[in-house]
Amino acid sequence: MLTLFGILTVVTLLVLVLARITSVLVALVLVPLATGLLAGLGSDVGVFALSGVESVAGTATMLGFAVLYFGLMNDAGLFAPLIRAVVRFGGADPVRIVMGTAVVGMLAHLDGSGASTFLIAIPALLPIYERLGLDRSVLAATVALSAGTLNVVPWGGPTLRAATVLQVDVLDLFRPLLPSLVAGLVTVLALAAWLGRSERRRLAAAGTPSVETNPTTVPEPESAPVPRWLFAFNVVLTVLALVGLVQAVLPLPIIFMTAYAVALVVNCPAPQAQRDQLVRHAGPAMTMVGLILAAGVFAGILRESGMITAMGQSLVDALPATLTGHLATLTALAAMPLSLAFDPDSFYFGVLPVIASAADIAGGSGVEVARAALLGQMTTGFPVSPLTPATFLLIGMSGVDLADHQRKTIPLAYLVTLVMSLVALATGAFSF
Repeated sequence: MLTLFGILTVVTLLVLVLARITSVLVALVLVPLATGLLAGLGSDVGVFALSGVESVAGTATMLGFAVLYFGLMNDAGLFAPLIRAVVRFGGADPVRIVMGTAVVGMLAHLDGSGASTFLIAIPALLPIYERLGLDRSVLAATVALSAGTLNVVPWGGPTLRAATVLQVDVLDLFRPLLPSLVAGLVTVLALAAWLGRSERRRLAAAGTPSVETNPTTVPEPESAPVPRWLFAFNVVLTVLALVGLVQAVLPLPIIFMTAYAVALVVNCPAPQAQRDQLVRHAGPAMTMVGLILAAGVFAGILRESGMITAMGQSLVDALPATLTGHLATLTALAAMPLSLAFDPDSFYFGVLPVIASAADIAGGSGVEVARAALLGQMTTGFPVSPLTPATFLLIGMSGVDLADHQRKTIPLAYLVTLVMSLVALATGAFSF
């Protein structure tokens, strides 16, 4: 019964969001509450929802203050030199700009953190897209593809979870996937070139001058002159904040709360200027916090009620016996779409052990099943999943609707997963 209510919850959410019947926040809160009550959870549904909110409260706080911080840094011209460098490289050619976006996304995600990737890449690149008239959804999709593909790194959350639950060395799990990772990154660059060509054709049809026809009209970021000492201070403060984020030297919310307070005092000494700066970016920050807390309600009810675990068990039980010998391949094919239904903890700690055990019993390899899962589940799939707060950070900072983002990115992300899976089969990372 829990399986049915879990499926009802996920399907209803996706229908409401993709069909734009309600806003994402409304669907994330009301759908699981309604299905939880229908499932007979009673007052426990509130307890489960609160548990979910508490689990993401720190993340919501960190991201809210991060939006405020990077909004202030953008106003202070911190990203202007990087923007000028990308503009000079890409000119007004959408192909080179989108491919440059992919590279920036890959480099930014070397730390394995989706939040920091989006916090670095989106504020730096969004002004270029706006000034050239490029589609924001292309920016969101390209950064998502880059970050998602690289999320398979050994220090990434999915890989660490899989290695922990199966009690295998993380490098033993990852090394056979290295050729697949390289193939995936090459595929992302190819898709970026394709997206860029599509944008080039769209702009040409709209009569927008291109770099070939009018190279002198390449827009440059506009920013007020900033004293060198202040620019240097902002650079150092940002580097310290990001290093602290990666190294977790302090609780993550405290890092950006502190950084924002310090930056606000130095960049806006007058109290009224500080209030004006806060109001300027309060809207996007509160939107982000609200979405993340709503996602906590959704994930909390599904997780604490047992719906997610029940869905995972039913998925395995539903497989015909003739398919149990091909669980690795089936997992690779299903991993990316399953990111829409399972958060990383639920999948890797709840579902993966069951599937891996079934593979071992059938004479296969549970480790190979884990490698197959890493090619999509919360790797290529994490930047489109409503179960990950980073997805809302990405679309919020890009100014893109979740439905539009999913429609554009999901098919491309699945294509990347298929390419990586084929390479994995060819190199023996897992067997058919």
